[in-house]
Amino acid sequence: MQISAVREAIAAAARAVVLPDGLPKLTCSGYVPDAVTAPHFFVAEYEQDFDKAMGRGLDELSFTTRVLVGRGDDRSAQQLLDAMLSGSGPASLKEVIEIARGGPGEYALGGLAHDLHVVRVQGYRWYEHAGATYVGAELTIKVIGEGNT
Repeated sequence: MQISAVREAIAAAARAVVLPDGLPKLTCSGYVPDAVTAPHFFVAEYEQDFDKAMGRGLDELSFTTRVLVGRGDDRSAQQLLDAMLSGSGPASLKEVIEIARGGPGEYALGGLAHDLHVVRVQGYRWYEHAGATYVGAELTIKVIGEGNT
């Protein structure tokens, strides 16, 4: 798998989130940005396990992604974050990212990987990023794909 391309494809999938009327559109990055425009989703750290199948046939990646929401109003910021962390619904990051799995018999992320799965939410807390404070959380996304590309 080509890591940078996979990161960008995850961010592209997240852009499909539909936030409630009157809120700014979710901005998304396949990398850790210097500064964010809230609400913002980005692909941060990752771990890679090589050789999950013989002959470099399969690698497994575990991406830590973050979503950060501005803190104009603590309660409404957390309600928006909760909507994006829900398992379903138009604002659900899990739902829109997993659409990128493709249909039966198709590769995930437009052919970049065999499959992906949004595994969990963790780290729901206040984050400091580039000198500003946001309420946010992490989503872990597992991606499997060819090891020899």
